[in-house]
Amino acid sequence: MVGKAEAFFRELVETVLLSLVLFFLVRTGFENYKVYGSSMEPNFQQGEYIMVNRLSYYFHPIQRGDVVVFRFPKDFRRTFIKRVIALPGETVEIRGGKVYINGQLLHEPYPLAEATYSWGPATVGPDEVFVLGDNRNFSSDSHNWGMLPIRYIVGKAWLCYWPPTRWRIIPSYRDSLFLSPLPLSLIHI
Repeated sequence: MVGKAEAFFRELVETVLLSLVLFFLVRTGFENYKVYGSSMEPNFQQGEYIMVNRLSYYFHPIQRGDVVVFRFPKDFRRTFIKRVIALPGETVEIRGGKVYINGQLLHEPYPLAEATYSWGPATVGPDEVFVLGDNRNFSSDSHNWGMLPIRYIVGKAWLCYWPPTRWRIIPSYRDSLFLSPLPLSLIHI
């Protein structure tokens, strides 16, 4: 027969070990970040805290419309948050504030501040993506420094948890994004 003190101690050790295992599993899969700057306004504000799913892209490929956190290619000590606009092998161009993928207008259903610049066309490399901030004219993104190597992506933005008034699951637009065909004749920061 096991004594009460021994049973209590055993349950305490099991609880602590289980808590540590869960903590390390969560920390491996998720990481929190603070938003700095205005490059993703109006969707993300200065000072918001977001949770990033680091395991997401092990289970499915990166999709157009995903909001990703990544190591800045020009300085790995910095992390940026941007939206994936073009995928490997696609040709991207910005004309009149609108984004075109393979010559077709990209429908962007999320709120954004359109670009006042033109860029491209350029083709995204096999292990790269093209990213833009939602506040196009005030974002350091692919239109400034080029394509983003996929290996620099930390993960997919998943949850905004601070401040409490801005708490939300970060929407995925992959199902509502589509390319609008245009006739061939019509063919930041």
